[in-house]
Amino acid sequence: MQYMLLIHSEEQSEPQGDDREAMLQRYFAFSKEVREAGKYVAGAELAPVSAATTVRVRNGEALVTDGPFAETKEQLGGYYLLDCENIDEAIAYAAKIPSAERGSIEVRPLIEH
Repeated sequence: MQYMLLIHSEEQSEPQGDDREAMLQRYFAFSKEVREAGKYVAGAELAPVSAATTVRVRNGEALVTDGPFAETKEQLGGYYLLDCENIDEAIAYAAKIPSAERGSIEVRPLIEH
């Protein structure tokens, strides 16, 4: 079954300089691990929320606003899509994502059609 691991953290508290480089190396290692295990389907880092655009349709009219869907303390910063045996395996991988140490990782199964 495929699981989306949604990475949430505070953009303002992201590491900078050498700390950011160290975090990125940990992400590269995690990505390598899930690829070598045959679990990786897709993944990406998202642009900052300042680049977001939100679209709502009301009464047949598209309403476009700059910014994220909701003002929150943590923002969606990226994701991994993994093919795991079960939720327990997906949770175990989520716990290895570096941002889990300062933010949260939402694990959601995809609905298979």
